[in-house]
Amino acid sequence: MSQVRMERDSIGEVAVPADAYYGASTERARQTFQVSGLRFSRRFIWALGLVKVAAARVNKSLGLLPNDLAEAIEKAALEVAEGTFDREFVVDVFQTGSGTSTNMNANEVIAARARELLGKDRSDRAAVHPNDHVNLCQSTNDVFPTAMHVAALDALERHTLPAMRELGKALEDKATEFASVVKAGRTHLQDAVPITLGQEFSGYASIVQHGIARLESVRAHLAELAVGGTAVGTGLNAHPEFGQRVVTELRRLTGLMFTRAKNAFEALQQRDAAVEVSAAVRTVAVGLMKLANDLRLLSSGPRTGLAEIELPATQPGSSIMPGKVNPVVPEAVNMVCARLIGNDVTITVAGLNGNLELNTMMPIIAHTLLESLELLGNAARMLTEKCVRGIRANAERCRWHAEQSLALMTVVAPRIGYDEAARLYKIALERNWSVREALLKESKLSPAEVEELLDLERMTRGGRL
Repeated sequence: MSQVRMERDSIGEVAVPADAYYGASTERARQTFQVSGLRFSRRFIWALGLVKVAAARVNKSLGLLPNDLAEAIEKAALEVAEGTFDREFVVDVFQTGSGTSTNMNANEVIAARARELLGKDRSDRAAVHPNDHVNLCQSTNDVFPTAMHVAALDALERHTLPAMRELGKALEDKATEFASVVKAGRTHLQDAVPITLGQEFSGYASIVQHGIARLESVRAHLAELAVGGTAVGTGLNAHPEFGQRVVTELRRLTGLMFTRAKNAFEALQQRDAAVEVSAAVRTVAVGLMKLANDLRLLSSGPRTGLAEIELPATQPGSSIMPGKVNPVVPEAVNMVCARLIGNDVTITVAGLNGNLELNTMMPIIAHTLLESLELLGNAARMLTEKCVRGIRANAERCRWHAEQSLALMTVVAPRIGYDEAARLYKIALERNWSVREALLKESKLSPAEVEELLDLERMTRGGRL
């Protein structure tokens, strides 16, 4: 049996693997774009399949396709969305800038499967045509950005945001748990006035909550779909009701509140929604990297570091130093954050390429944006489950650091004057005394006044003592 079959397209004949559902257009793209080995994600193929499902249903309801043909296309497209044919999506993400190769990959696979469902030969293009039937009322130029937005909003709503909310809640819980643990504050990595570990963690929780708010704020633009604009935004070759009906169908299929783009020309030319989402992700990454680094610093030790908190041990840390345990989860989060920040640069540069009527870097935008949303969600969930929930406070060490901090002289300055406080600070530093010792031995304050001033808990509540 031959291992290939001959397929024909507008250029001519091309040999295609005999058992492949894709056809000539996809095979040409596969041969041309051998760049990275990267393929579109499961979520993107799901979204593209659903766009084709919605299109088939609408074309049937408009009387543009016979019922049996439309139903076969719909069923085949649904199988694509469900992952049955993922192995058939063989085109590299580095391809034609519109994403035509991947759109045609979908069209050809759906057409071949629909032929089977109709009892026809898989290669019978006349029975179900990838362009005339599967791609009816569509252009890659509106289908691809529509699939991108469907996939990205689904990722944001059902993966990234839930994981971020779990992380925020875990940090809030720790802030409550550590509310009475007094420790030294640190600014410029130097001793500062006291703070509670709970207050410190409340700041971390707020970083995450602000990140959630940023991610939530970009959903409206991501919900706008370009479908119906066809090649340049005019809707040429599409039924005038096609775009809105597909949007309505996609709302039913996904449960997400999509709308039709207010201006189809902008929806094809610009990828500002993707750039905006990526910028929000990048901002979240900046905050998470600070959080992860703080966890590493606070847990440093166990003997020669701060050792104010203890992170859960997830694995041995060294191949040469027995017993060593490293903060591997925060380190992994840091690497994810670095990737997200780099991805944002890629998406920004790609977003600049909206020349005239079409952005021609859509595949890399789609791939990179979905990777970012997936990575952020995964990293947030890992940080929650493998690290934050298991953090324990070393309350005794925290308090010792707070009591040894020479920054406690700050609370004394309003009582004895800045210059006198600075003199006592220098004495304490030179003689390795605590602030309490320096005040009792060198100041005119009574022991009762010293005790009143050096009330650590009162200091963490702010105000003038």
